[in-house]
Amino acid sequence: MGFFWTIVVLVVALGLAWRFLGSYMAAVFETRVHFLGFIERPIYAVLGTGPDREQTWKRYTGSLLVFSAAFILFGYLLVRIQGSLPLDPQHLGAVPPALSFNTIVSFVTNTNWQNYGGETTMSYFSQIGVLQVQQFVSAAVGIAAAVALIRGFCRKGSDTIGNFWVDITRCLLYVLLPVAFLAGIVLVSQGAVMTLAGPVTVHDALNHVTQTIPRGPAAFMGSIMQLGTNGGGFFNADLAHPFENPTGLTNLLYVFLTLSIGFSLTYTFGKMVGSVRHGAAVLGAMVIIFGAWVGFTSYAEHQPNPAVAAAGVTAQPTGNMEGKEVRFGDTSSALFNVSMTQTSDGAVDGASDSYNAMGGFGPLTGMMLGEVSPGGVGTGLYTILLFAIVAVFIGGLMIGRTPEYLGKKIQAREVKLAGFGILVMPVVVLVFTGIAVSVHAGRAGPLNGGPHGFSEILYAFTSQSNNNGSAFAGLTGNHAFYNVMGAIAMLLGRFAVMVPALGLAGALAAKKTVPASAGTFRTDNTMFVGLLIGVIIIVGALVFFPAVALGPIATALSHKFYSVVPALSHVGHVLAGRLLR
Repeated sequence: MGFFWTIVVLVVALGLAWRFLGSYMAAVFETRVHFLGFIERPIYAVLGTGPDREQTWKRYTGSLLVFSAAFILFGYLLVRIQGSLPLDPQHLGAVPPALSFNTIVSFVTNTNWQNYGGETTMSYFSQIGVLQVQQFVSAAVGIAAAVALIRGFCRKGSDTIGNFWVDITRCLLYVLLPVAFLAGIVLVSQGAVMTLAGPVTVHDALNHVTQTIPRGPAAFMGSIMQLGTNGGGFFNADLAHPFENPTGLTNLLYVFLTLSIGFSLTYTFGKMVGSVRHGAAVLGAMVIIFGAWVGFTSYAEHQPNPAVAAAGVTAQPTGNMEGKEVRFGDTSSALFNVSMTQTSDGAVDGASDSYNAMGGFGPLTGMMLGEVSPGGVGTGLYTILLFAIVAVFIGGLMIGRTPEYLGKKIQAREVKLAGFGILVMPVVVLVFTGIAVSVHAGRAGPLNGGPHGFSEILYAFTSQSNNNGSAFAGLTGNHAFYNVMGAIAMLLGRFAVMVPALGLAGALAAKKTVPASAGTFRTDNTMFVGLLIGVIIIVGALVFFPAVALGPIATALSHKFYSVVPALSHVGHVLAGRLLR
């Protein structure tokens, strides 16, 4: 399927998902769907809760944090003793302490950053019973937080925002489990591997070569890792591996699954607040940013690779194929990788580290915008709503009125919470990157020197702080410094944004609705979409431009424009080189 028709099919499929999946999720979280009540009710009985026992935002947040902390402790224990547990046909031993900590934090925070090769480090028990469980649970937590914020806009004078235990139960039973199961069936039908039989050894008698081929329960792990924007693959090669991603159809299905819930939640938002136009406005901002990043990244990767050209290969009619699957090509790989970095997924079907300089600029800067187009499941929606609060505040200042959004006055408390949530990620990325380039343990990680080596470090902390999980593979992350620092970055990137969002939900739920008037700044039209996009771009550009200039921009200048601007290119090399010296 050509790139054009791939885009057409994807747009149509996502449009249908936006309307029908979005409407279905609104019904699920408004408790209008009950066909699995016979499973729900016993769960609530065990937990001692139910839909009639709603929580304040503080109790809701406390439940969420305790739930996540328990999974971190329990998951860490299991991977540390995996050698003594069943379903270990390769007889893999315990995962080292620092790597265990990084890995379980990664999966609990929906990051799925992997400093290990899955098929050579994790037993089947760890893959299924620890990591795949978290791919469901962490996604449900993100969606629950987004729904809680939506309720903040819906309610008037309320001190509650729902019940965390009910929200994650309904999300798992009615959304994630059934959709992931159906997608897993399709993946298996296309040839994705799904077995507990262990690796197979093949002997080539003619060439006297013996090869051990790893296998495992990869297909159903692939379905939820994409649907839940997790991205942690069963194999080290991730979705470039033919056992996980065997055909063009599965490649397209993975992209669809990754984007479907993130985009559809904007319809859920509009439906629950009683104005689909407001949901469409948020969707419009997401789509414009996503389309722009797919466009320039695909164009950049369709250009020749300068390193290959320097080696004497002048004809590169298919663009930059270095590090890419021949099955998918340059532009489809760019679409795939942008889709994974504009969400919190992070899976790849090609090596991002081998992209052209401005091709790598696309995935990197897409994360730097906060992953809001559409972002991770739930996390993308509540993050873009934080940006919307700031945009409304700016719009209100422009017309000289108290800012309002969906009938709620946006005052000092709401702006502070939104501003804090927006700025957490940039602060963590820049501070942790600064620390990494300042100490020997951090500088020992990158494979490359100069601007590209700096880009590898910057990309790593951008990815982890955004709970994305993709990487410039040139960074060696499996040692104590990057395992521990990365885990801290992932925890802050997840919960230091989620908690202010839930605090905002509580503040909004307690407010009364203000009737719209002729002077009210509209937040469901094209002007607001433009303002929202402007705020997102400006915040990202102002915060990250100096760092990006030392990384991918300096690399691009050195490759393509050295003869035109040698001084600027030389300055970039010198500065980045000194940072990594």
